[in-house]
Amino acid sequence: MEVMQRRCCGIDVHKKKLMVHVLPPQGQMETRPLEREFRTFTRDLRELRDWLKECGVSEVVMEATGQYWRPVWNVLEQHIPSVMLVNPQHVKALAGRKTDRIDSRRLARFLERGELVGSFIPPRPIRELRDLTRSRIHLVEEVNRVKNRISALCETGNIKVSSVATDLFGTSGRRMLHSVADGNQDAGWMADYAQGRLRQKRQELSLALDGDFSECQRWMLREALAHLKHIEKAITDLQAEIGKRMQAYEDQIQHLVTIPGVDRIVAWTIIAELGTDMSVFPDAKHVASWVGICPGNHESAGKQRSGRTRKGNPYLRRDLCQAAWAASHTKGTYLAALHRRFTVRHGHNKAIMAVAHRILIVAYQMLRKGEDYQEHGGNYFDRQDRSRVTTRLVGRLTSLGYHVSLQPASTVVAPVQTLATEGERATPTPGGTPPPKAARRPPGRPCKCAIRGITCTHKTRAERRRLQNHEHSFASTYRRPFFVGLTTSCLTGGSLRFCC
Repeated sequence: MEVMQRRCCGIDVHKKKLMVHVLPPQGQMETRPLEREFRTFTRDLRELRDWLKECGVSEVVMEATGQYWRPVWNVLEQHIPSVMLVNPQHVKALAGRKTDRIDSRRLARFLERGELVGSFIPPRPIRELRDLTRSRIHLVEEVNRVKNRISALCETGNIKVSSVATDLFGTSGRRMLHSVADGNQDAGWMADYAQGRLRQKRQELSLALDGDFSECQRWMLREALAHLKHIEKAITDLQAEIGKRMQAYEDQIQHLVTIPGVDRIVAWTIIAELGTDMSVFPDAKHVASWVGICPGNHESAGKQRSGRTRKGNPYLRRDLCQAAWAASHTKGTYLAALHRRFTVRHGHNKAIMAVAHRILIVAYQMLRKGEDYQEHGGNYFDRQDRSRVTTRLVGRLTSLGYHVSLQPASTVVAPVQTLATEGERATPTPGGTPPPKAARRPPGRPCKCAIRGITCTHKTRAERRRLQNHEHSFASTYRRPFFVGLTTSCLTGGSLRFCC
């Protein structure tokens, strides 16, 4: 078996030209430098590929210069054993000693000595998915910009629909905007476009639609609405294309959507940005550092300074923060408990970043192991130190004037203490702290008096409704002058007593 000898090459990439420097095989003295300059047309890139293969180059390194490195990478990817892309900030040259020739030779020397750390470049199918998901994000941002322009235009023409309706671009709001753009000036007629609960505000809508739009503003509004419709259709078509290409990764998507706050859109972004092969990352900490969603390192003279997160992957970071915001609103989940825990200590913004970091770590482990999300529950942190939580809660009850005795849930005995009912005057405790008043049950919630072992004074909704229906049916049946004096107390007592 023929052993390939290591030979390194450095390429300085620009828009119009490439400067290439090839080192001699490892262990041999350099007689004359192999340097050539190529243009960036496809034919010249193929000529570069053939020349590198003739020279026996085994490793190539280049800087990530804008988008100019992409065609070079695509041409060399399948033909050179090892192609590396590095961050320009990691190989920045000293001022006064920088030329294209020096840059290419320095890159080759660094590669030969093993001093470079390459950037993560996924396979071509994943890169294409990445381009599609990023295009969708750009279109969504464009939709927000167009909506802001339409809102500003309505305020200029004194159309105050957004002050009455919650969503200016809902079904009702869009019909009203199209009517304004078409030249309709009857505010009451346009207010009838309201649907659902918004119809209760037709009088306010008629006042809000009584604006002062000029012909120029109407033309601008028509163009903006047409642009908005075009972008939304483009987003729909793009999502259909992404869904078609994501069918090969449906198993991974089904695992990811089990995470609270993660939907299919976020799962698409995770797969498009990270790929499905987690072996390219040494561990979960490297993933968080690559995305830029963990605290940064800034230590000098033994002092830890700012821990701001560094620049990473803005697209994945954006979607993870949105997923963290959605997870913080879930009920009885570990991520919601984590958000509350960090909010008390560090504030809302850092709490969202912490939850996003946790979602990324969980997604990495799920993609690596091929498992579903395992929910720890909303009381996960309470279970870690039961005694401490119990002491804190008992202390709070004691400060409110209660005498607390704790027993296991399996052998709990009904407490003797009962809450004072309405109309009874509470007697103060020996310590001087008056006991709390009888708790009123919020409407719509079940009564828990039986669980607590106290006398129930509540009436269920079914009993109240049955009583009201009985009174109403009896009064409507005997609606004659002779029965006018029939009192309600007679009905509820179960016997008829005439009071006329």
